[in-house]
Amino acid sequence: MKILVIEDNTSVCSMIEMFFAKEGIQGTFVNDGLEGYNTFKAGTWDALIVDWMLPGMDGVSICRKIREEHYTVPIIMLTAKDTESDQVLGLEMGADDYVTKPFSPLTLMARIKAVTRRYQTQVTAQKDDFLQTEHFKISKNTREVLVDGVPITNLTPKEFDLLYYMVEHPRQVFSREQLLERVWGYQFYGDERTVDVHIKRLRKKVETTTQPFFHTVWGVGYKFDESIQTDKN
Repeated sequence: MKILVIEDNTSVCSMIEMFFAKEGIQGTFVNDGLEGYNTFKAGTWDALIVDWMLPGMDGVSICRKIREEHYTVPIIMLTAKDTESDQVLGLEMGADDYVTKPFSPLTLMARIKAVTRRYQTQVTAQKDDFLQTEHFKISKNTREVLVDGVPITNLTPKEFDLLYYMVEHPRQVFSREQLLERVWGYQFYGDERTVDVHIKRLRKKVETTTQPFFHTVWGVGYKFDESIQTDKN
């Protein structure tokens, strides 16, 4: 596994590098945001770990540019900002997960494994599994999504995982805790807004004003149901 780490704190980099060595991960470490972005563009990576506050270019800008250019690499953001609005901003810019400083290296490794596990399994599958519904055609192997025949090319890895899982279980209501466990692969210990942010982004990318797909079940969570339409007026 090749992971690019863009982090200006050399002590943090040394700690991460030590744990990468134990896990057999090939890490590349860059201390400047703009240099890190250019390094990302010049290589092929299994994951990206980026600090929020960086010289040259901040982590949020890096994340936003990568998603605007339709790269689907999993991104984990490191941040000393622990307010809900800051964390939600990072997720809305395209990060798949965030880890708040100070953090345990074991926690970071768990997050890395969780965000890459499902993606790697799906892209290396020998058999291409399709999900096809009235409006959707989704390839699990190539991670292609068509909505009414129109390709959706700007999904992040975790957005794809969440979409696939919910389309795979139509009309079934899931709590936020269940989605965290089954899509992210571990418990977020109360960070349920992560699910809300990803549902919000999926709604923007695949729904229309008259054709919603993701429905809030108040007091419980969310469900996918393409049979429900809304009146435009």
